[in-house]
Amino acid sequence: MMQQMVKSGRDRAVYNAGCGTSLCFVFVLCRLFTAHDVADGTHIAQSGMDLYTFESERERTFQYQESLPSLPVPPLHETLNKYLDSVKPLVEEEEYRRTQEVVRNFEYGEGRALQEKLLQRASCRRNWLEQWWRNAAYLDTRSETQISVNAGGCGPHLEHSWQAQDGTQVARCSILLWHFLHFWKLIRTEKLAVGRSGKTPLDMDQFRMLCCTCKIPGHHRDTLVSHFRTEREGHCPSHVVVLCRGRAFTFDTLDPNGAILTPPELARQLQNIKDKCQDEADGPTISALTSDERTRWAQVRDHLLTLSPQNATSLHIIESSLIVVGLDDASPEASVDDCSQLQSLSLIGDLRCRWGDKSFNLMAFQNGLFGACCDHAPYDAMVLVLCIYFIDQEIRKSNGIWQGILPERKLTLPEELSFVVDEKVLAAVDCAKENYKQKGNDLNLISRPFMGFGKELIKKCRIHPDTFVQLAVQLAYFSQHGKPGCCYETASTRRYFHGRTETMRSCTPEVVAWCRAMRNPMAVVQHKRELMWQAIEKHNQSMRECQMNRGCDRHLLGLLLTANEEGLPTPELYRDPSFSKRIFINVSTWDSNPETNGEGFFEALSSALHETMNLALMARL
Repeated sequence: MMQQMVKSGRDRAVYNAGCGTSLCFVFVLCRLFTAHDVADGTHIAQSGMDLYTFESERERTFQYQESLPSLPVPPLHETLNKYLDSVKPLVEEEEYRRTQEVVRNFEYGEGRALQEKLLQRASCRRNWLEQWWRNAAYLDTRSETQISVNAGGCGPHLEHSWQAQDGTQVARCSILLWHFLHFWKLIRTEKLAVGRSGKTPLDMDQFRMLCCTCKIPGHHRDTLVSHFRTEREGHCPSHVVVLCRGRAFTFDTLDPNGAILTPPELARQLQNIKDKCQDEADGPTISALTSDERTRWAQVRDHLLTLSPQNATSLHIIESSLIVVGLDDASPEASVDDCSQLQSLSLIGDLRCRWGDKSFNLMAFQNGLFGACCDHAPYDAMVLVLCIYFIDQEIRKSNGIWQGILPERKLTLPEELSFVVDEKVLAAVDCAKENYKQKGNDLNLISRPFMGFGKELIKKCRIHPDTFVQLAVQLAYFSQHGKPGCCYETASTRRYFHGRTETMRSCTPEVVAWCRAMRNPMAVVQHKRELMWQAIEKHNQSMRECQMNRGCDRHLLGLLLTANEEGLPTPELYRDPSFSKRIFINVSTWDSNPETNGEGFFEALSSALHETMNLALMARL
């Protein structure tokens, strides 16, 4: 399954170096199906993950952590050449020559000294980038991170077991939550199978951050706090927090013997909360504050703590909880052919039922559909994708129906978390709601499947599906705007200790040359094919190198932060106009920008996928 996942922001490698902050973007999600996926009119997602083994009795989840290699520092000359390569398609020739001069001055001047300092840092740390990246990419930003940083998406269950149906919210949510708790238990007992790239074990540390984790706002920098512990390490919180109509409740998900509550028991707890909220007034919606600008949220949080010790208790229960479950009153329209509204409400839905700083918000909608909204600071997309895939596979096995016994055990009723508020807090909540509404209205999201062909046909053309799609994205943008689109793709560096990502720059000189040829009526097919294969080879090579942490973005960030820590002025390299042009990601942009349109880009991308496939098939002849 090609899990749909949206990141409501752009690459965080902005380095806070004079770049403006844009908060809302156009998203176009496109699914590729294999031929047999639609042979009988149904949409059954398939992929290499179908053979994934989740549970392992032979290996512990975190047993290879200490033997993973340290994150390497790339050679300076190699990084700077890659930087020039990524700049070249985006600037005019004269500006490029100027940038070449700036780069060479940096390489033989201050860059050398900074490289030595960075190597010294790496010599005494297993991951020289880890804390720098978390701070620069996620914790230092002062903008509204729930919109500009959080990741989210809709559950794939509507494709097979759970189409929209009124009155199913609580029953389905209890089943989904039950499966999630079993995934949490796999991590806690260290039985979640170790991820691998071929035979190479991957770092699993990010899975520790999926549950019981929350970002705490700070006046200048936020803090990431995790309460997760494995069974060998000790106690781990097992309560969830449920948000509904601006009120917060909590209950434990384990019985006195440590066993997970059954879906009927979880449903009783959820129904109790829902009934209470339907019969009584809405709460103060303290959760709305998590959507606000970070320093403002930190100030209001400090004020809350001074009002009453009860506020500190309630905040701690929320922040340490396994996850937050949001019972949302909305009933988004969604189908296998278009789930744009469901995706959108997952990202920017009702503030009364989401805590933007939590590592996992499970959004349960009134009509039995589901989404997720998760803080991006603790982990990257594949952690969430694997979790959702596990849940989806379990739901498939039972066709979304609970088939166990119906226990009649007496449960402790959910506890409501109260807050003592004053006019200052209520005014801050209203302000956060209004700001969130304005920013959210700028989101333009299209989420539809591409049914023309799937990955199997792409593979028959001896092209990696990922590479194929990236080429099509570039061709679509070039076709719409007549110029290259600065775009990036995430490469995983989890083969290294606490590795996360490197930025793979997919707008290469080779792909731009191919796009120009595709739009040149005088270009012959043979020439187009040759340029396409050059672009493919360049993309594949770049991805391999980025996975070895031999891209250029993270290294350049490290050199800049080294200069900052040494109290040195910002090197000219980072003040060069070419650097700024390379930072802004053009393929995702504002709804308020008249030059961009999600619907239009979806059509352009669909056309580009067909056009690229036609050329690839010609190349096989």
